Amino acid sequence: MAIWYEGNLNLSENRREQNGVTYYIRGVREVEGIRFERYAINTHFIERGEDYIEVARRYILPLYLPGDIAAMGEKVISMCQNNTVEMKDVKLGFWAKLLSRFATRNINGIGMDEPYKLQLAINIKGLPLILWACFCGAVCRVFGKRGVFYKIVGQDVAGIDGFYKNSSFERYHTLAVLNPREPDRVCAEIEQELGIACMVVDANDINVEILGRSPSLQDKPPEYLAELIRDNPSGQDDELTPFVIVRDIKDAPAQPYKPVEPLDHPPTGH
Repeated sequence: MAIWYEGNLNLSENRREQNGVTYYIRGVREVEGIRFERYAINTHFIERGEDYIEVARRYILPLYLPGDIAAMGEKVISMCQNNTVEMKDVKLGFWAKLLSRFATRNINGIGMDEPYKLQLAINIKGLPLILWACFCGAVCRVFGKRGVFYKIVGQDVAGIDGFYKNSSFERYHTLAVLNPREPDRVCAEIEQELGIACMVVDANDINVEILGRSPSLQDKPPEYLAELIRDNPSGQDDELTPFVIVRDIKDAPAQPYKPVEPLDHPPTGH
């Protein structure tokens, strides 16, 4: 179920600082009868080639307590891995130009109606599979079934993020960020080095996908972990809060929190 918000979630009333780290209270979410409070950590704009272990050491470790779970946005991990593609390096072909004209426009973000994104998908998966996915998707839409294209092409295409002219960050207007490489290994490295139980997530206003988990979280079902951040506490604007600590607060009182009211429709400009 989509949960939309208008603008930036970083309300000044929810701002806190601890051990030199700025974070924002994102309220309590109850999952399977347990109360979890979430803290969205404010960072600098993490550039390509940065060390994700050192970034986690700088921003997550000062706030982390045993039993916490750290949710890390997949875009940050991919940027650290430099797993990105510049628009200027994508040679636009006939099929991408043609097929993008018939793609369904996604009001919640950039989809395959963006020719460069579609061309990148062709480069990754090959033209035959993309043609087959387009055909199946078109047929299924006639019968009211959506999402077939992405089920066929897979998460590596569904996870392409960028080439989005409405992004709050100019960098993403001409840069595509791919899914992180070996996200389970990334989480294992962070847990081994820093003792942080973490997960790499692809979260937005529409859905949450768990891409990777540290060893201590492997027994937790992805659906359970996704529910902890189903409302996308990282935000979808220019919050610069790619890390979220999820904490079981048991019966303790939650910190004062001013909620941002969700919308019943996509935000203006989407």
